[in-house]
Amino acid sequence: MAVYTIKHTQQLPVSLDTAWTFFSSPANLKEITPSYMGFHIHPDPDTSTKMYPGQIISYTVRPVFDLPVFWMTEITHVEEGTYFVDEQRVGPYTLWHHQHRFRAISGGVEMTDTVHYRLPFGWLGVLAHKTFVRRQLDSIFEFRRQALEQRFGKMPAA
Repeated sequence: MAVYTIKHTQQLPVSLDTAWTFFSSPANLKEITPSYMGFHIHPDPDTSTKMYPGQIISYTVRPVFDLPVFWMTEITHVEEGTYFVDEQRVGPYTLWHHQHRFRAISGGVEMTDTVHYRLPFGWLGVLAHKTFVRRQLDSIFEFRRQALEQRFGKMPAA
């Protein structure tokens, strides 16, 4: 079975602390997820809680044909201001390991998302990946890039 990797990097003109505060709050996930995904966290996240290892986040998404899919992730690693990892515990993938890295750069912060994932259903999963899953994931990260630029602005051209 194939394990796929997707990696996206974005630079924003904000401090490392501002970026970390935003991304480490599950309450902000909906803002950076396309509306067609029907993203909803259960229950509504407590905005006063800081992310911590062992934290469970449950939500529903509607990635295909508007069918609801339950997804539960666990925050498995957190190094304040540097990185955190969420891993799927229940959901559509047989493997989902998403590492979020942050580093201060001149004039802002660089964020890198690296996702390792595997689909179920053998050759059907491979076909689904080639047909639409990879494009959909790229589309979600592109939406995220645009939403973050709207919220925080663009890095000035070098």
